[in-house]
Amino acid sequence: MTIHVDIQVACTSEDSPDQDSIQRWVNAAIRDERETTELSVRIVDTQESRDLNEKYRGASGPTNVLSFPFEAPVPELLPLIGDLVICAPVVALEAQQQQKAIEAHWAHMTIHGVLHLLGYDHQNEHDAEIMESLETDILQGLGFPPPYISE
Repeated sequence: MTIHVDIQVACTSEDSPDQDSIQRWVNAAIRDERETTELSVRIVDTQESRDLNEKYRGASGPTNVLSFPFEAPVPELLPLIGDLVICAPVVALEAQQQQKAIEAHWAHMTIHGVLHLLGYDHQNEHDAEIMESLETDILQGLGFPPPYISE
């Protein structure tokens, strides 16, 4: 299995994970769903997150993670699955508010975003149960606690 992750750091923070951690979390989320995979992970500040969230989701304010799945112009399976944009200040604030370890929340947001790129969603209760169960299994497999306990 080959997983190539282009990591772009547009916002540095002492709480931001290193590239090896991001790669490990992406690998765990991909599992055996794809033989070859390419994606980008961009770590941004609140302004960039806010701008992208408003432009592409029509929602105001910054958000923790945005997923932009790649849609091939010709329907065929290509290795590129899309781009993730993770807002470092929002992830740090949420971890503090939810009383979660920062690394665990970073792992969760990365895995959550990758699952969206793979086609998982949480728009209805059934799909949310599937996605949340998968997130929990992946995170626990990495040694992190279940992400939805405190919610």
